[in-house]
Amino acid sequence: MLVLKFGGTSVGSVENMTHVKNIINDGTKKVVVLSAMSGTTNALVEISEQIRLNEKESALILIQQLASSYQITIEQLLNDSVLIKESQEYVNNVFTNLIELVGSEHTTLIYNQIVAQGELLSTFLFSRFLKQEGINAALLPALDFMRIDNNDEPDSFYIKQNLDRILNENSEADIYITQGFICLDVQGNVSNLQRGGSDYTASIVGAAIEADEVQIWTDIDGFHNNDPRFVENTTAISNISFDEAAELAYFGAKILHPQTVIPVKDLNIPVRLKNTMSPDSYGTLITHHVHGEGIKAIAAKDGIYAIKIKSARMLQAHGFLKKVFEIFEKYETSIDMITTSEIAVSLTIDNPLHLDAIVEELEKIASVDVDQGMSIVCLVGNNIIYHEDTPHLFQVLQDVPVRMISYGGSNNNISLLINTDQKLNTLQKLQGYVFESQQEKAVAY
Repeated sequence: MLVLKFGGTSVGSVENMTHVKNIINDGTKKVVVLSAMSGTTNALVEISEQIRLNEKESALILIQQLASSYQITIEQLLNDSVLIKESQEYVNNVFTNLIELVGSEHTTLIYNQIVAQGELLSTFLFSRFLKQEGINAALLPALDFMRIDNNDEPDSFYIKQNLDRILNENSEADIYITQGFICLDVQGNVSNLQRGGSDYTASIVGAAIEADEVQIWTDIDGFHNNDPRFVENTTAISNISFDEAAELAYFGAKILHPQTVIPVKDLNIPVRLKNTMSPDSYGTLITHHVHGEGIKAIAAKDGIYAIKIKSARMLQAHGFLKKVFEIFEKYETSIDMITTSEIAVSLTIDNPLHLDAIVEELEKIASVDVDQGMSIVCLVGNNIIYHEDTPHLFQVLQDVPVRMISYGGSNNNISLLINTDQKLNTLQKLQGYVFESQQEKAVAY
């Protein structure tokens, strides 16, 4: 059985929903994981924010605007009067419940309940659309089987037991529709897998049912060798390893949630990235197999904070770094890059939520400088640190002020910390050297 996940753009319009219907309606059993329709989650987050600020009128206006957009979608998507009425009642109930939250005390639980509605809406409407089209589909509520544990990790045993049960109860269906992103926490409250978590849902489901393949369908035909938003003439990568894909996803390739490959990697379940608007394109296939050496792709991650910690106490002091790391562990803040010298350590984080508290504690043992407005540019490929062309990168970037370099921590990754205002220039320089010059060499030969 396959697991197919479709992102917000893929279900963002009636036309795109029709594309999805045509893709999945091939006569084979499959699980289909849907995101919220594009724009919906952002709107729900803003509604939650207005409730938090006690801006009742603004919240009500936003709720009404979003409700109206869904009524229009129903009119465009459905022509069966019974299904139209059923869908209108469902949508009305969702937004009535949102209205009842206006004026209430804002909590994390309230926020999670609000943002969960996007996936619930998209899957309900899409399941009714499939029914109208004569497709034998069953709607499986993710909240009936998807749960995280005390460490906010998927509760694999719970998920597998309940998903197997639900699939058996609906064995007559050809297609199973469920929500991405949303789940229950260990107390049974509505929670989620964070933004972009629908990819993660798909791989968790894929692992639970031991799927033949997990497919992530978006509006781009797989991993590109550079960020097409900033660089022209990028090309899709046909094959890539799990390790390479994980590096790219973590360091800025938006097409894939960073944790997607984790549940399926050890089970050797392939992940394929596909384009909803170009379903016949090969896309990118992610497996254990390694194809070639050298740099395959470049990605960039913004919103990075660089922290320099300097102290003479570091000199031949074996416990100093331990103290530093314990502070970051205390505030559950992960570190992306790190470099050290005799009396200083520089590191980066991408989550500034506890930055002030971290700096306050670090200043008890060292002097601390913080720079923001930084980006990490990541170069990914098998054995790139040993490839003959890699050393020339630093000649290409001699005019770019590089703050930190991570080289050798992984055979598949070289990371550069730069000012964000240098990102475009850096990506373009690397594109020219790594890919365009390679094409010129190939033509010459």
